[in-house]
Amino acid sequence: MSYTSWFKEHAQKHKVIVTKLMAENYTKTQIIDYFDFENMLNAEPDFCPLYKDNKKCHDMEKLNCYLCACPNFRFDDEGIKKVQINTQYSFCDIESKDGRQGVYGDKIHQDCSKCGVPHHRSYVEKNFDLEWTKVMKQCTL
Repeated sequence: MSYTSWFKEHAQKHKVIVTKLMAENYTKTQIIDYFDFENMLNAEPDFCPLYKDNKKCHDMEKLNCYLCACPNFRFDDEGIKKVQINTQYSFCDIESKDGRQGVYGDKIHQDCSKCGVPHHRSYVEKNFDLEWTKVMKQCTL
């Protein structure tokens, strides 16, 4: 699956949930609470493929799934640049000390598995928008 197709599919899943919560008059705080990992695991089991295995994408105690992807992630399915014989497809715009570039065959992708930036509640509150695509608008190059 390409970054772009995942991005579009995820945006739609996110919108369906937020629309449902807005119809129930949820506040910003209640919406953010709803997206806590423990709640999402039960309330929205199809939101993330990891939920079926009760697995978190990042090893952190309090994980919030509202942003899921990171607004600092940048990608281009056609490739960003050549690095020696490899092609880079993604990177971290803030160069997080917890991220790294992973080489997978001839492809270079950002590995965010050790970085929990977008999953902290304070980060979600600071960057909150009902439209997930607005928060993520700079991800696509």
